[in-house]
Amino acid sequence: MNSMNINTTIPVLGPARIESPLVSQGVACDGKTRFMKDEYRISVDVRVDRLSGQQEEILSFEQAGPREKIYFDPSKLKCAVATCGGLCPGLNDIIRSIVLELFHVYGVKNVYGIRYGLQGFIPQYGHDLVELNPSRVSGIQNTGGSMLGSSRGGQDIGEIVDCLERIGVGLLFMVGGDGTLMASKAIGDEVLKRGLKISVVGIPKTIDNDIFLVSRSFGFDSAVDVATLAIKGAHNEAEAYPNGIGLIKLMGRHSGFLAATAALAQPDANFVLIPEEEIMLHGENGFLAALERRLALRKHAVIIVAEGAGQNFFQDKDIEHDASGNVKLQDIGLFLKAEIDTYFRSKDIPISLKYIDPSYIIRSLPANANDSVFCGLLARDAVHAGMAGKTNLLISFWNNNYVHVPMDASAGRRKKLDPSGRLWQSVLESTGQNSLFSG
Repeated sequence: MNSMNINTTIPVLGPARIESPLVSQGVACDGKTRFMKDEYRISVDVRVDRLSGQQEEILSFEQAGPREKIYFDPSKLKCAVATCGGLCPGLNDIIRSIVLELFHVYGVKNVYGIRYGLQGFIPQYGHDLVELNPSRVSGIQNTGGSMLGSSRGGQDIGEIVDCLERIGVGLLFMVGGDGTLMASKAIGDEVLKRGLKISVVGIPKTIDNDIFLVSRSFGFDSAVDVATLAIKGAHNEAEAYPNGIGLIKLMGRHSGFLAATAALAQPDANFVLIPEEEIMLHGENGFLAALERRLALRKHAVIIVAEGAGQNFFQDKDIEHDASGNVKLQDIGLFLKAEIDTYFRSKDIPISLKYIDPSYIIRSLPANANDSVFCGLLARDAVHAGMAGKTNLLISFWNNNYVHVPMDASAGRRKKLDPSGRLWQSVLESTGQNSLFSG
């Protein structure tokens, strides 16, 4: 990790010369201030044996938090918030926390919500701005979705920056996943190219938990909670019938974090199939033979499959893309359901197969308690960073600290589950699937 080719320097719009309102609000306790300095750094790698002996050579992130001096004058600043991409538990918590921090802590009174993601910047769509204030965001954390709406699709970056100029926005918060971070980076780059004083701060969002240089993204904890309910239901259904099979498809386009974590949180699964590990269906050591052995042994089985697993089975299919440019995945859940049915019919073995796909239920629910707390911390640190004039960064939770990560370092790269790491090895131990595949 320490040898990674990344630049952890955070761009700034200019020197921060204005005393933060937090100074007069008494942020010190027992003589100790909670203000952060840019010199406070968090090591990227916590393994001592991989760290260099020279401090200046240790790869590190700038620690997030309030600065004693800020760049923007709160009385004159206009801010905007946009939520983009798929829905995720916690979006409304993020919006609410940003607005309350700006209003009550920094005294910023002009905050706009951009409707329907990047579409809201483009005149032809005709989406109105939403004036955000404490009364407008009161209670929104109790509802799922996003009060601002969302959309997918790549809008013209130049038009987006034109809109920011027209409105007079000085600080833009972009909430979304990898595609949104790519767009945020492009917006930030165009802003700097034009010499504008607009800060762009990203807050990473994905249920898949696959954003590079982000240990945990908001919404993931809530998704695991709901996924465990699906696993419980699948297990109860499978146990209730001879040769009962519960098949659950969970989110995870490129990474199996949700499937693996849910399987450990509710250890009723016998097979967990993830994108990082290729699936072999047929043969003595294939999945279907292993499933048959499990049914002969215990009369029931529970299978979890991540949506991005097994895409090698669809290589003859035409590749299509969604509005955001993402490859449209083939449905591995329905494919496996059909393959299992066909296999056991060919062997004249009766089965009772129940298929569960809770994906859109998970995405649209409110955040659980842990995620709500997490969202508040991320949002407040995003405000602190933006008010200090920092730009082209995202707020990350890394090595148990909140840090500033340059968008250049994260956007366009993806975090994957390590098949030799502790999480996946724990899944193999919990499910016992290695012994079932061994023939």
